[in-house]
Amino acid sequence: MGNTDYASLKKGGFMRQKQKNHFSLRLRVVGGQVSAGQLAKITEVAEKYGHGYIHLTSRQGIEIPFIKLEQIEEVKAALAEGDVSPGVCGPRVRTITACQGSEICPNGCIDSEKLAVELDERYFGRELPHKFKFGITACQNNCLKAEENDLGIKGGLYVEWIEDNCIHCGLCAKVCRKDAIKIVDDRIKVDYKKCNYCGRCALSCPTEAYAAKEGYIVSFGGIFGNQINKGEPIIPFIDDHDKLLAVCDAAIQFFDEHADPGERFKFTIDRVGRDKLESVVKKAYEEA
Repeated sequence: MGNTDYASLKKGGFMRQKQKNHFSLRLRVVGGQVSAGQLAKITEVAEKYGHGYIHLTSRQGIEIPFIKLEQIEEVKAALAEGDVSPGVCGPRVRTITACQGSEICPNGCIDSEKLAVELDERYFGRELPHKFKFGITACQNNCLKAEENDLGIKGGLYVEWIEDNCIHCGLCAKVCRKDAIKIVDDRIKVDYKKCNYCGRCALSCPTEAYAAKEGYIVSFGGIFGNQINKGEPIIPFIDDHDKLLAVCDAAIQFFDEHADPGERFKFTIDRVGRDKLESVVKKAYEEA
């Protein structure tokens, strides 16, 4: 037992407990979605190899405490039978969190669950100088608190008034929380400097009098731990999926190239210069 490779175990989701030769196993969960079959297998493993309970983490994760060192391989094999795999810890891309999004929630502007799966396939477990967290929320209600993440993605809608469909009920102006919609001489005026792309006007319109294009508000450098910083956008609104991926690629590559070991993205940005990150992100956006 003295030659145990704890670093490799942690990389594979097994975190050391205070109790000697015991580990809390973090499982791989994408966007908060776990099937009923997976839950059944997790329950079975927790009862057989743990202490009969699981822990739900603050980032939509599931952990099984009290896994014995000598049973780790047995536990991994048992979980695999139920299509459950360990997560990751340490300096790499972590679990990608997401709300239920537009497929379930009436306020959702994007399919955040689908995007979480895509980004998980693209980045999950990538080795980096320090941990890197994604959070995806589908609308301005911000249930997943996107700006707390190293890279946060918030769904939004860019709206344009369709005069021929409008019955001038005024509902859009009433539901707008940013006072961005005015009715002037029976015409709708949208002040895009005030608009936060929440889409409440389009989603509440009874006659589909708004053309709405979904998109993304991406923030960089969020952190909520020993130090707190709200991530901020560089590009106000990204309305193209490929451009979103290019921006995410550029941000992670910037972190990989410039971060010191053990340095979070926010502090890399501060040290290297936000202007440098902005230049890289804007170039990726324009060239995608």
